[in-house]
Amino acid sequence: MADRDLPTFADVRRAADRIAPHARRTPVMTSASIDELAGCRVHFKGEHLQRAGAFKFRGATNAVLALDDATAARGVAAHSSGNHAAALALAARTRGVPCHVVMPRDAPRAKRAATEAYGATVVLCEPTLEARDARLAEVIARTGAVEIHPYDRPAVIAGQGTAALELLAAVPAIGAVVAPVSGGGLLAGTAIAAHGVDPVVTVYGAEPVAVDDAARSLAAGRRTSEGNTTSIADGLLAVLSDRTFAILRAHDVGIVTVTEDEIVDAMALLYGRLKQVVEPSGATALAGLLALARAGADLPDDVGVILSGGNVDLDRLPFCAARR
Repeated sequence: MADRDLPTFADVRRAADRIAPHARRTPVMTSASIDELAGCRVHFKGEHLQRAGAFKFRGATNAVLALDDATAARGVAAHSSGNHAAALALAARTRGVPCHVVMPRDAPRAKRAATEAYGATVVLCEPTLEARDARLAEVIARTGAVEIHPYDRPAVIAGQGTAALELLAAVPAIGAVVAPVSGGGLLAGTAIAAHGVDPVVTVYGAEPVAVDDAARSLAAGRRTSEGNTTSIADGLLAVLSDRTFAILRAHDVGIVTVTEDEIVDAMALLYGRLKQVVEPSGATALAGLLALARAGADLPDDVGVILSGGNVDLDRLPFCAARR
């Protein structure tokens, strides 16, 4: 892949300027009791409090605003299980252009409702990647809309990196950052931003052991999607693209895998100690940090954790259901 196809730190900075009038500068939160568990000072970047409920608004907004007027007027489209769908719908509404989103029938109700509320036309399909791709191709052919991929687009990756840029500006002492990994847009953007600020910051991705393609791909030195099943972290079911894989390799990103129970425990911990409702995908980053601590990883005194989203059906909170 050509270097020009990979976003740079300058792209992240330009994205920060572009989205500044629209995206929230989300808070950085701390908890002394979680610090004790992790053995370091943990700084949580609250992207679950971002507009549309997730970091995805950053990348979607940067990508939509970067389009030329003629292209934007045709509208934008994507397939998504939820967070990118809502983010793209809101970004499109911000610019005043049409938005079409293909969603699997089993997507969380909260995410579908938010997407429709932001004005997108939602088209449902069967919950397989093949069905999603096929239905999206039909929508694009019918409408002429341009696809805004959830993670395999330089402008999206650059936009996602602005969360880490803000985090490191708020807490310059941070020596490591942990973010969840699915298709790799957030983690790739985080690595670019973190190493643009400080080349020695360690970057980790956290993912469920049930969908550990990132861990296996980076260990093998080649991209693979074989062996993935499913996970409570429904936002982490995608696989790395060639672009995000190349970025993670170039930045020597480490991957930590966690169990389903560890993810649920992290959700409960965030609710109990920070009083924050974070979806399983977002809680995976804290679960990953705690797994690193238990394994005796050489963690710095200050670690950043990106809580990527908070869009979860309240009647399906797993740490509540387990106690009914």
